[in-house]
Amino acid sequence: MSLSDSSSGTPAVSPVAPLQWAWLPHHHGRPAEPQARAWLAGQLAVDAAALPLARDARQRPWLGAPFERHDINWSHSGDGLLVALGDGVRVGADLERLRPRPRALDLARRYFGPDEIDWLAAAATAQARDHAFLRLWCAKEAVLKAHGHGIAFGLDRVRFAERDGRLQLAYSDSALGAAGDWSLHEFAPVPGYIAALAWRPRR
Repeated sequence: MSLSDSSSGTPAVSPVAPLQWAWLPHHHGRPAEPQARAWLAGQLAVDAAALPLARDARQRPWLGAPFERHDINWSHSGDGLLVALGDGVRVGADLERLRPRPRALDLARRYFGPDEIDWLAAAATAQARDHAFLRLWCAKEAVLKAHGHGIAFGLDRVRFAERDGRLQLAYSDSALGAAGDWSLHEFAPVPGYIAALAWRPRR
């Protein structure tokens, strides 16, 4: 995998079976969909204008015929855009720029589960706590975006635990399916950002 900085204009692209993802430089305030459409069209070998990209009632993007096996999602933060393309799965993506989060514990007590709050409170430094908070936020939002309702569904309805340095879904609301059906990939697409991709087999 080759990574780019935000000035190069060259996307960072990598496969994570059964996904492909790209980090693209993105100007804050501009719509993300045209960039996402162009990259997705390139992966699917179709003209961008002809890509059958639509949105459901909750504004979640999806692809029509002949690409029904595929699922898409994207997220932008700061100067970056993360786009994901899945084959045979439902996929959610979240990207966050690293920065201090002085209210991390207050937000966690409002939206996270007890074990997650304890994990954050046990962090050795404020920087470690803020990073852990963002990891949880990314993971939760990725799952909820894959589900299709986004964070309005409730951040407390998915709960993660860290095992061997990796976050794993420990509990999910029954509407999301079994926790064991979900896969999570955490990564840093470029310095200064963290990201998460979540997916499960399509029903």
